[in-house]
Amino acid sequence: MKRDQELRRLRRLQSEIDSIRRLLGISSPGTVVYSSPLRSLEDEVVVVEADGMGGATTSVIGGNYPIDFTTKYEERFASEEMAIRKAENLVGQVDLL
Repeated sequence: MKRDQELRRLRRLQSEIDSIRRLLGISSPGTVVYSSPLRSLEDEVVVVEADGMGGATTSVIGGNYPIDFTTKYEERFASEEMAIRKAENLVGQVDLL
C-alpha cells in the first residue's frame, strides 16, 4: 500500500512541476528546443537541450544524433533563450564562410 501512495504522490508532484514549468515558460529536462545542421554537406548538428530549470546546453554534435554521436562543442547557459541565441550564431557563422 505504501508504494501505491508514493506513486500517487509522485504523479501529483510531477503534475505540479509541469504546471510551474508551463507558467514560467521553460521546457522539461532533456527536451531538444533547437536543432539545425551546422553545415549542409557534413553530419554536424547544433542542438540545444533544456535542463528543466530554465537553463540549457548548446552542443555541436557529429555523427548519428541521438544514437551514436560525438560532442565536439558544449556550453551551458542560464536560460534557454541564451542557448538558442548561441546556437543560431554558430549556424549563422558557418553560413557566412
